[in-house]
Amino acid sequence: MSNPAARNAIAQHVEDWISTAITVAPAGHIPLLFLSGAQGSGKSTALRQAAASLTAPVAIASLDDFYLTRTARAHLANTISPLLATRGPPGTHDLPLLRATLASLRAASDRSATSIPVFDKLADDRAASSAWRVFQGRPAAIVIEGWLMGALPDATAPSSAPLNEVEAQDPAGTWRRFQEEALAGGYARLWDEADGFFHILAPGFDTVLGWRLEQEASLWQARGTPMPEDRRAWAARFIQYYERITRRMLEGGRRPGTDLLIDGNRCGLPPPP
Repeated sequence: MSNPAARNAIAQHVEDWISTAITVAPAGHIPLLFLSGAQGSGKSTALRQAAASLTAPVAIASLDDFYLTRTARAHLANTISPLLATRGPPGTHDLPLLRATLASLRAASDRSATSIPVFDKLADDRAASSAWRVFQGRPAAIVIEGWLMGALPDATAPSSAPLNEVEAQDPAGTWRRFQEEALAGGYARLWDEADGFFHILAPGFDTVLGWRLEQEASLWQARGTPMPEDRRAWAARFIQYYERITRRMLEGGRRPGTDLLIDGNRCGLPPPP
């Protein structure tokens, strides 16, 4: 199980990072910050705790809440690759919606109410707008967290040998090429707008499955229902969609920023010598 004290330790690092960005920002400028971390690394919890501890108003959101709708992903699956029906990889996010939300937050006044989308992961679709979160006022900073924030593209990925069973279903590299082109395009342009990156670095990809299972169990617990046994197999396969780029980011394929190494219990580690 996760360690609340360790989560708090991560949150303190994130809080300091946000606070510094606000302090050094030019007058009138709202810093845009991106927080990355593998699935289940504790980034969402750390960000919520950090934002709650700051006296300045900080607008936070998850890249996950900007997934394309199920219908939009079905269209990609039918026209490009069946693997694109599964949310998560580059190209399955609604970047125009994200940009519109960022623009609204940047233009907000002290009296504004800005809607922020919500994605229902168990329904695998965007929630109705009536269920979206609302940020009140003008933010001192905007922080978006997500597993791939700052990920760099790799043009050789489409022709590389498959890493797992999911990639084996992409023998021509069509799905991987679509992701790399997305990373080199819309995502790169989004990264260019950042005022800073913070990367929570897992000890290795093998740790991610255990974290993802904890995350899945929490989603079901929130609904008052035990996690079905078949969801374990589902989670093990689901993280294969993320494996290549997660490994790349852990190996240095990410935009430069503040790095926090953590262990399997999500405790911060000293930097390597």
